[in-house]
Amino acid sequence: MENDTLTIVIAILGVGVTLAGLLLNGLYRLDKKIDNVAQGLDKKIDGVAQGLDKKIEELVQGQSALRERMAHLEGLLEGLREAVTGRRDAA
Repeated sequence: MENDTLTIVIAILGVGVTLAGLLLNGLYRLDKKIDNVAQGLDKKIDGVAQGLDKKIEELVQGQSALRERMAHLEGLLEGLREAVTGRRDAA
């Protein structure tokens, strides 16, 4: 090989190694940023899930309370029907 060819090959290898180093460094930083964003999203999702669990539990309790109140009202209406008609319904 001539000196000029050897110099060019060494320069190309140097540029290649430098570009590879920059690329790997950039990928490492990007991976760290993605990890940070994922951790933040996990925390937000956990908070939302806990809030939904609480709201669902409140809805279940409210539905149970309504069911009890409806049963009470049905009993009162049945008693009123008996008092007005003097007979029981066949239901």
